[in-house]
Amino acid sequence: MLKIENLSVEYGSRRALHDVTLSVQSGEILALIGPNGAGKSTLIRAASGVIPFSGHVRTNGDTFHALTPIQRARYIAVVPQAISLPPAFTVWETVIMGRTPHLGFLGQTSRADEELARRALERVHADELSERRVGELSGGERQRILLARALCQSTPILLLDEPTAHLDLQYQVSLLELVRKLVHEDNLAVLIALHDLNLAARYADRVALMVAGNIKAIGTPREVLTAELISESYCWPVDVVEHPLSGGPLVLAK
Repeated sequence: MLKIENLSVEYGSRRALHDVTLSVQSGEILALIGPNGAGKSTLIRAASGVIPFSGHVRTNGDTFHALTPIQRARYIAVVPQAISLPPAFTVWETVIMGRTPHLGFLGQTSRADEELARRALERVHADELSERRVGELSGGERQRILLARALCQSTPILLLDEPTAHLDLQYQVSLLELVRKLVHEDNLAVLIALHDLNLAARYADRVALMVAGNIKAIGTPREVLTAELISESYCWPVDVVEHPLSGGPLVLAK
């Protein structure tokens, strides 16, 4: 569903991404992992069209360079890393903004648009928050609202930039459980940047390890999350053992 081919990003004389190529299929979660500065967030921003890049981002045969911002927004929804939102807006006003790419010239929402917004709030278990001001919400609640806004956008591709950053363990797990459920229910293609290797192991179908703007390895969590690869990439020794419950890899720092 999402194909990224030979994508490079330069900031002045510094190249942040080097000919990155990967694909994400419908019904799949591909996690981007790597040390700080590896290029995970840059790749998410480039794929969403926020920053300029060379190379190609394609879906269903369409090249994003040839699409208008509104057309791209009908393909890709983004849950950004920053959880700062206009505090005076209500949750309902924030979520209904997700319908913007689908509205007509006058920007009027229809009953169908409002039903999609209500459904999005229900799916992230936030319908009881609809009249609350965003500035009154906790970090976990705001992150759920950002996800609801993205779902309201009704796109086949979802990009998430470290959505669990600054959340406690309860909210990290509940958010990723919800993302995994939505992927399977709606057959979404999801590209997600994650800082926590064990969350990537638990929730991703495949993992792409990024180091210094390059894809160093890509495959299943078991194939990528090896002691040798992780120790070398993060410049710190680790052990990788079998998780006692899931049977997947469990990364332990020495």
